[in-house]
Amino acid sequence: MATAKPKVLDKPPRRWVRRALFWAVLLAVVALAWFWKPLSESALLGASYGARLGCPCRYVAGRELSDCRRDFEPGMGLVMLSEDAEAKSVTAWVPLLASQTATYSEGRGCVLQKWED
Repeated sequence: MATAKPKVLDKPPRRWVRRALFWAVLLAVVALAWFWKPLSESALLGASYGARLGCPCRYVAGRELSDCRRDFEPGMGLVMLSEDAEAKSVTAWVPLLASQTATYSEGRGCVLQKWED
């Protein structure tokens, strides 16, 4: 008695996978467009606050820049800091969204760059 082998498809139908992927990408693009302005404004505010905290911490208090992150408020985990020792400036940024620089000058302290629209 011979047993019948199950029929194996060479390529299973993947139409539903393509449709699901299309709708997922479309939804992601719409959500990003909807939330982009508030998200970028919040990122600019966080970067400005980070630069404003990091610059005096580094150039007035003389602390290491890595130590200055301890002064950040909760929720500022995405804000990164870097310094330009030659210009005596600290730049804070939120990856892919915003950056802001504060520069130290004798007598004036740390001043943020003007925001550009």
